[in-house]
Amino acid sequence: MAALRACGFIVFRRLAESTPPPPNSIEYLLLQTSYGKHHWTPPKGHVDPGEDDLTTALRETREEAGLGPEHLRVLDDFVRELRYEVRGRPKEVLYWLAELSDPEAAVTLSDEHQDFRWAPLEEACSLAQHKDLQDTLRAAHKHLT
Repeated sequence: MAALRACGFIVFRRLAESTPPPPNSIEYLLLQTSYGKHHWTPPKGHVDPGEDDLTTALRETREEAGLGPEHLRVLDDFVRELRYEVRGRPKEVLYWLAELSDPEAAVTLSDEHQDFRWAPLEEACSLAQHKDLQDTLRAAHKHLT
């Protein structure tokens, strides 16, 4: 049985441009699903037939958050693959890191989500709940700082 495959971005914005960044000056975008247990995740979705992974991540981020390539700067030196089971089926999710080029850009949710939040690392991790996603957020943060 082939694993379900999904791709997305850990979208972040910087509230201050200094090195090293001050604590909590990097925020991560999490979307709250409007179905199931209303869990929080970065924008992501299933790969369509014939579509490459990065194209999927860009399409899903536009569909779910209204943010397209014109809003995002993809950091191609960071990618993480998560593997877990959903209702007994294996699932793989690839996340790239993408910076919001304009920190004030508006997020526009699809009907798949009911809320969104820009959260500093620890708040993002507590919203994320799943350890592998928390580890991915921490790895992304370490990469950025």
